[in-house]
Amino acid sequence: MGVVDRNRRRKIQREAEGYLELGLPRHALAALGRLGDPTSFDAHCMYLWGESLRALQRYEEALLPLEQAAQADPDNIHVWIALGWCYKRTGRLDMAIEALEAALIAQPEEALLHYNLSCYLSLAGKKQRSLEHLRTALEIEPEYRRLIDEEPDFDPLRGDPDFQALCQGQRVV
Repeated sequence: MGVVDRNRRRKIQREAEGYLELGLPRHALAALGRLGDPTSFDAHCMYLWGESLRALQRYEEALLPLEQAAQADPDNIHVWIALGWCYKRTGRLDMAIEALEAALIAQPEEALLHYNLSCYLSLAGKKQRSLEHLRTALEIEPEYRRLIDEEPDFDPLRGDPDFQALCQGQRVV
């Protein structure tokens, strides 16, 4: 690929990123479409493609580009988070859990990964693992405690004394 092609690709990537930041995923897809065949996209363009589809709530369609982006760039936690989001919304909670567990390999100290994994584990009925990841998320980033009350993914655990103690800042064994 020549310099002009690389510069054009970078410009289109920045354009698509800008559209996503502005909440205009259709425009982002249109920009990415100017790059040609999506099968030739690099990991970042695949992520942008998948993220645009996710923003449009086209979760099933978003899976393939996000899976390819995750495979090509396994250290990019944003890809894994988007992938987990789409798996959850397509009824594949087990795959959502696997995606965030894979992301934790790259970024074990990322509170957002622990928090989201805790949510998915809660929905899957895996209380102990959910509490472990929630505890870790809160140790890394105590501000996440303010999100718990409004998080419907924790509804399966709301009545649990261990969950309540953890939410109140008490140590749970």
